Amino acid sequence: MMVNGDGIEEKRMSNIDYEVRDEVAYVRINRPEKHNGLTLDMIDDLAKAADRAKNDRSLRAVILSGEGSSFSSGLDFASAGKEQRRLLMNFVPKRISAANNFQAAGWAWRSVPAPVIAVVHGHCYGGGLQIALGADFRYASSEADFSILEAKWGLIPDMSISASIAQLTTIDVAKRLTMTGEMFTAKQALDWGIVTGVSADPMKDALELVDKLKERSPDAVAASKALFENTWYSGSRLSFPVEQALQLGLIRGKNHVIARTAAANKEKPVFIERQ
Repeated sequence: MMVNGDGIEEKRMSNIDYEVRDEVAYVRINRPEKHNGLTLDMIDDLAKAADRAKNDRSLRAVILSGEGSSFSSGLDFASAGKEQRRLLMNFVPKRISAANNFQAAGWAWRSVPAPVIAVVHGHCYGGGLQIALGADFRYASSEADFSILEAKWGLIPDMSISASIAQLTTIDVAKRLTMTGEMFTAKQALDWGIVTGVSADPMKDALELVDKLKERSPDAVAASKALFENTWYSGSRLSFPVEQALQLGLIRGKNHVIARTAAANKEKPVFIERQ
């Protein structure tokens, strides 16, 4: 880890960059010469980056992106195939989360209290798509293209897509894209609910959302994420107690007092870090 001359905290893992700037963690997949194809080290380091963001209470958001001309072309089978034993060990689920290393690279972002935004451009295939699906929001460039590419190799996607895509699109769309492995455009992804927005400058869209999120209590934003992560498929009998518990926690918190006082005085709130 290092802090540059501008006071920006930076960390380089395998080919995963982690940089904190203005209360935002920028996690960048950085292997542009291979269209950000994922090695086993990168799979591990993505999960580690999510864990680091999870434990940083100062963060207001996380932005996932790819260096160069693509977000990520997915798992680099040639690289991973050279480490057969390690490759097989990555399929072993962890005791607490039940996710294996591949699934954690995509799904671990859901356990980060701060909102996670994927900024997608160029190719977004296979494992790369599943990492993007693990984010809370996905902004894509108009030229981005997508594929659940595992069908090409006679496989199914297995980096948490069964949980993530079900929250975004219909089952027939999910089946079609998984069975065929066909390419689809950013516009199609938007029509199917797979991305949040499409524009010529998705990073600008992401940063505009970050600015809006910073206007709100970090505790309320985190609780909003936790509310839906824990209740999306639950009936009222299970979801109502979650609502109640989260709300009581917010009412007792300092950021609630700050928000309430600022609203009453028509002032801009200055929040403390997430409690």
